[in-house]
Amino acid sequence: MSRRKIFRLFGFLIFCGLVLGGWLAYQKIFKPLKLNKGYTYIFIETGDNLDNLMDELEDKEILQERKTFEWLAKKMDLKENINSGKYRINNGMNLRQIINLIKYKKEEKIKLTYNSQIHNLEEFITYTADKLEMNESELEELLSDESLLSEYFGLDPDNAFALITPGILETSWSINVNDFIKLFKNRFNDVWNASRKKKAKQMNMQIAEIITLASIVQGESGISSEQQKIAGVYLNRLKKGMLLQADPTLKFANKKWDAVRIYDGDKEINSPYNTYKVKGLPPGPISLVKVQAIDAVLNYTKHNYIFFCAKPELNGYSDFSSSYDQHMKFAAAYQRAMNKKGIK
Repeated sequence: MSRRKIFRLFGFLIFCGLVLGGWLAYQKIFKPLKLNKGYTYIFIETGDNLDNLMDELEDKEILQERKTFEWLAKKMDLKENINSGKYRINNGMNLRQIINLIKYKKEEKIKLTYNSQIHNLEEFITYTADKLEMNESELEELLSDESLLSEYFGLDPDNAFALITPGILETSWSINVNDFIKLFKNRFNDVWNASRKKKAKQMNMQIAEIITLASIVQGESGISSEQQKIAGVYLNRLKKGMLLQADPTLKFANKKWDAVRIYDGDKEINSPYNTYKVKGLPPGPISLVKVQAIDAVLNYTKHNYIFFCAKPELNGYSDFSSSYDQHMKFAAAYQRAMNKKGIK
């Protein structure tokens, strides 16, 4: 065989090898994933490098060809663009798609639901830290920062629970604690616009006091018109220097979140939230407060009532009175209705 033919054959074999290698590489790069279910999630922590990412992909049984992924990741500049977050990896995706997902931070947002099931700041911290990358100690430290709370919200550590607006919040899993609290600052400022601040000032009350009173009013009724009348009762009692004697504060102090009835024994607890013993408003809100309740306090009904009691129909409405004797008659009717229905 001539030297020319040998070179041609050798060149052909090299060409075939390159084609075969390219084809195999193409197959590895674009081969669709076969997951046991439709999708899975990976979590990339703040500061993770390429090795950490590949470890996570292997742990989730997504990555079989580590060297191929590493080569492709470097070619696609992923090494310098590893974005932290929670990512959804779907069945059928290929390595290139996974890299683009992370490189361009196409992450799965976390939905945080803040509602009546969160009763105090401690539960808020636990719930939030369980859903996000941040830990409880980071959040605790920030929410005890007097300077920050004062600057952002006009609050202090005792009433920091007031900064939380109920609802659904969508955010990145890896959001840092400072940016996270700024989300609440924005929501807080949306609620406490110039109009509401003006009304609070006209009432000679601080925002924290309005929110605290609104939490009590909300605990008494969910009906807007009733909330306004109830707010009027509590404001009258505050002006007269009377004990608020608000049953929702006893539920909070005794941690009887779902209690329907309050008993005399509940009134004996020593707590700054026991408004049967301690005059004035409690230190902070007893629940997350809806805007409706805040507006009910800011637009309270002016009247002379200093007592109210739920109607015996148990329909969310109340009987109001300005005399103790009349109030006791209403209370007796309510108690009879509760007993008749076997409510304890």
